[in-house]
Amino acid sequence: MTYETLSIEVDARGVATLWLDRADKHNAMSGRMIEELPEAIGALGADDAVRVVILAAKGKSFCAGGDLRWMQDQMAADAATRRVEARKLAMALFALNTCPKPVIARVQGNAFGGGIGMISVADVAVGVEGAKFGLTEVRLGLIPATISPYVLARMGETHARKVFMSARLFGAAEAEKLNLLARVVSEDDLDVAVEAEVMPYLSAAPGAVAESKRLARSLGAPITEEIIEATIDRLVETWEGAEAREGIAAFFDKRKAPWMA
Repeated sequence: MTYETLSIEVDARGVATLWLDRADKHNAMSGRMIEELPEAIGALGADDAVRVVILAAKGKSFCAGGDLRWMQDQMAADAATRRVEARKLAMALFALNTCPKPVIARVQGNAFGGGIGMISVADVAVGVEGAKFGLTEVRLGLIPATISPYVLARMGETHARKVFMSARLFGAAEAEKLNLLARVVSEDDLDVAVEAEVMPYLSAAPGAVAESKRLARSLGAPITEEIIEATIDRLVETWEGAEAREGIAAFFDKRKAPWMA
């Protein structure tokens, strides 16, 4: 299948690379991307020939977070439409998190907001030196809602609270300390490091790998339908708030929001 915002390559070993392919927009998560991600990862997860999925991105940035034009559209939408769009975002992350194949994130550049959510649902994330990260939603009067179960599961509450609500940017070395990244390497070594994560799976029984991943999820931090629905509720409530309207308007007006120093 072909996609507008994604591309897929599968090699002879069954290693699939799922590319975020909006390089000109820093791979920001548009409405179209959040529709295509569950479809693409679902197809890869169901394909018996696929052994491993590498989540990668074209261009300089891994993912700039939610597409601001898409967010602006939510400000003008009715409540029912907002909820539909919020659920699509939640389900994109859920699909990535529950993929039965091991998912390795190849983080070649900056990741903000929803980009950190996508890193958090990978089983292993390898990032480059010099990359910047941040949960930047609060700068716009928003909250990291639908990504929050996965970020908290990856970092743990103690680590997450260091960066979850400040919008502070942090580097790759700190991302490793926060458990967001498993390894930090030079740009020249990134593909070698990702390949080192891929290779063990090619000697493991695919069914056992899938069952082991399902077991790990069941024993880890619970991310239930109720939790997902609660994050959707919180996102919709925030979209409807005065701070979100002011923050997004300020961004497009190229001015500071009132709370910015």
